[in-house]
Amino acid sequence: MNTIRLFASQNILISASTSWYLADLGEFRGQQLLYTQQSPQRLKTLREHALIESAVSSNRIEGVSVDPARVREVLVAPKPLFRDRDEEEVRGYRDALKLIHEGAVRIPVSEATIRRLHQLARGQIWDAGQYKEKDGDIIERYADGRKRVRFRPVSAVGTPTAMAELTADWQRCMDERWIHPLIALAAFNLDFLCIHPFRDGNGRVSRLVLLLQCYQSGYEVGRYISLERLIEENNERYYETLEQSSQGWHEGKHDPWPFINYVLSILKMAYREFAERVGEIKAPRGSKTDLVLAAINRFEGEFTVAQVEQACPGVSRDMVRRVLRELRNANGIECHGRGPAARWKKKG
Repeated sequence: MNTIRLFASQNILISASTSWYLADLGEFRGQQLLYTQQSPQRLKTLREHALIESAVSSNRIEGVSVDPARVREVLVAPKPLFRDRDEEEVRGYRDALKLIHEGAVRIPVSEATIRRLHQLARGQIWDAGQYKEKDGDIIERYADGRKRVRFRPVSAVGTPTAMAELTADWQRCMDERWIHPLIALAAFNLDFLCIHPFRDGNGRVSRLVLLLQCYQSGYEVGRYISLERLIEENNERYYETLEQSSQGWHEGKHDPWPFINYVLSILKMAYREFAERVGEIKAPRGSKTDLVLAAINRFEGEFTVAQVEQACPGVSRDMVRRVLRELRNANGIECHGRGPAARWKKKG
């Protein structure tokens, strides 16, 4: 729509920073096959972990969370018994991810697909898969009680037309090669978030569609590294660039590049992490041990066992404690206190 159409109607110059992202991601894509020929067991563990991590992180961004002790039951058990709506939505997101992982090539980027992904991600709520019926501004609320309108999305009346145009523009962009696919998918994501077609769950659906479009463009890192977790870890920049790029969107006078570069940076982070986890690891440790170590390395300052558990959904507490003990014995970390309140800190 308003962003994708910029590339159909104008000769837009791509900035040096965007060009560098595209070059780096092209190189990573070229190495993708090499990485995926590594240890099958390691890749299997990465896939399983990414699926769980993505479902947990994407929902947590929107304030929907699951008790770490319940993660495996909710996301792995064949027929889990849900305790609340949050658990149902997190499981639904996992089901949507599974659908994309297993059949991305056959799934069109269409209104029907987007509605289906929303239906899965929102569980059995009354308006799952249905466009919004009422107008609603995107409000930012402050700790002191103040609030402000951050953005006014497309009206409820105008949403069906806007979504039909957006999906049609995507197909034309791909068929006629208006712009590099990675720029196009980031532009689509921005347009989708500015339309804001659903009453709730727009952020989650945007991330599912982003993953689908990445797969269809040949960038499959989201199968092994959670893009949603990286977005959660860089959440402030996500909202900052989204606000920057949405100003003037309705008039077609916005600057899409802050948000586009943000999306490209997330993909680059994912490929770098994938290379570190698979392509450059020579000493074979247990795959789950690697996941815990990677989570610990991301902490700055002190952290708790509970925080490590939250960063490694699906990894047992016993495994987390074992890795912490081994690191402490190797003089790599230190522990202050005892029990659940104990604080851990990396040395050096």
